[in-house]
Amino acid sequence: MTTQRVSEVVKPALLRWARETSGLAPDEAAKKIGVKPERLAEWEAGTVRPTVAQLRKVASVYKRPLAVFFLGAPPVQPVPLHDFRRLTAGTPSRLSSELLLEMRRGRRRRAVALDLLGDLDRSVPELPLQARLDDDPEEVATRARVWLGVSLEDQARWAGEYEPLSAWLTALEARSVLVFQTSEVSLEEMRGFSLNERRLPVIVLNAKDAPRGRVFTLMHEFTHLMLSQGGVCDPLRVGRHARTADERVEVYCNRVAGAILVPRDALLDHSLVVPVRGRREWSDEALRQMADQFAVSREVVLRRLLILGRTTDDFYDRRRGEYLAKYQVLAARAREREGFAPLFRIVVRDNGRRYTRLVLEALDRERITLADVSDYLGVRLKHLADIEGVVERASAAG
Repeated sequence: MTTQRVSEVVKPALLRWARETSGLAPDEAAKKIGVKPERLAEWEAGTVRPTVAQLRKVASVYKRPLAVFFLGAPPVQPVPLHDFRRLTAGTPSRLSSELLLEMRRGRRRRAVALDLLGDLDRSVPELPLQARLDDDPEEVATRARVWLGVSLEDQARWAGEYEPLSAWLTALEARSVLVFQTSEVSLEEMRGFSLNERRLPVIVLNAKDAPRGRVFTLMHEFTHLMLSQGGVCDPLRVGRHARTADERVEVYCNRVAGAILVPRDALLDHSLVVPVRGRREWSDEALRQMADQFAVSREVVLRRLLILGRTTDDFYDRRRGEYLAKYQVLAARAREREGFAPLFRIVVRDNGRRYTRLVLEALDRERITLADVSDYLGVRLKHLADIEGVVERASAAG
């Protein structure tokens, strides 16, 4: 087929579909492709055809395989994820091209994982936990902790910022929840999202967030999965009182997440809390001690104290503002630290250890090729030995 004939079979509808599903406005897309907006409009109208070289550039910008532009019609798109970030009713926020790409990646990796599990003759159990908005958050959290198999003794032994995150990730991945991370999306746009599936549900965390912030988002999104209401979230935007249906869901997910991480009885039995009767203000040192005991942020402990009637609304509102300001500094430090991580560690972080291990096992059992591994993990093969080392050490550690 000649270059001219290849260009002629590209349907304008596919060019429009690829751009729109990438979240790019015409002017943005044209700039990235390197053509004038008028020329892109002509391509999408079908009055002018792109050259093969231009089409390759289009595929690169839209993050689509070249072959997709030769289909008979645009593929059927999955139902868009619900946007729980809206704090008032109205027009949904526009999702960035980076966030839309991460949603596509999450769905694709889940599909790959299901195929590989089938090839390896592995069963995929359904998520057994379910919740409703009128269920007691404390009771839902208790069931979740039992299912995850994380004890308070385990939690108290975790040290540093990253060990708690690693431990909670391990607990969820061991129970057939795929957890991915990304540093490609702005933290102001998204802290996490979830793909609501009963078999191999998916949680995606923003790796630009501080480790303890990611832990809270992880449990927030896990609650979304129990509710069978996946979507895009920013738990820090959520207040204590719901004004809309979406806010009601977000407030509930925050309540359950806090109760999973800081169980009611464990907090009320804490040596610093037992002597307290009624609502009071707390020193920063006392909040820090309790936060370290549960390996969470001080804001999480403070909210739990408020919910359990051990502090005042005024004190909570004042301190939360202070902690959120400090939290931005912690998140910036985490981004700086992870910016120096070697590529192979970032690959394992972003793909999740369970998914990465599954891909490597399929290779070892000759179900897939080295080219497949490079495609599924999004990495060059020269990093494969280092990736295998990270996964093996993580498996040996528990």
